[in-house]
Amino acid sequence: MMTVDNLWYLSDVASQEAEQTYHHLLEEYDPAVEFSRHRRVSRPRFRTVAEAARDHGAPYGAHTLVYRPDGALLLVRHEGVDKWVLPGGELDGSESFREAALRELSEEGGIEGTIEGLGLLGRVEFYYDDNMAWGVLPVFETRAETTTPRVADPDQEISDAQWFDELPDDTRDREEIQQWRDRRFR
Repeated sequence: MMTVDNLWYLSDVASQEAEQTYHHLLEEYDPAVEFSRHRRVSRPRFRTVAEAARDHGAPYGAHTLVYRPDGALLLVRHEGVDKWVLPGGELDGSESFREAALRELSEEGGIEGTIEGLGLLGRVEFYYDDNMAWGVLPVFETRAETTTPRVADPDQEISDAQWFDELPDDTRDREEIQQWRDRRFR
């Protein structure tokens, strides 16, 4: 019996959903910085990200650029990637991107905030063999309402949360975050 591989179909549907999500976000927001990433991944990882993109257009969920009035930015230490990253994560159930971003901010950083817009909008392309799927990465510009970090991550991926005046060298997406900071705080 021959097994039919449906990765091509999954990647097509995922890319269509990502395209719709991307345009919806651009209709609703004016992102400060747009960027693209290209990743070669394993077959299981490709399926995982394509399924997430198929379900809501965003394989990594939603994230936040959380800042204080003095310009300091909140980053969290993600042990899985061994880097400082922006707080964020996957959507739960029928959450909107905004709701997911604020929930993840509360869990990973212990901070409450007010979303003021879309700071970054990423297009992340994933490749496995001849298959390609992509998804969006919305990163919301968020003004901190509380300022004492406290990690309460139920996934236990985040080990620390700190405010930074200068981005550490091991910050994921450092260039794009710095571009946003330069525009926001010039």
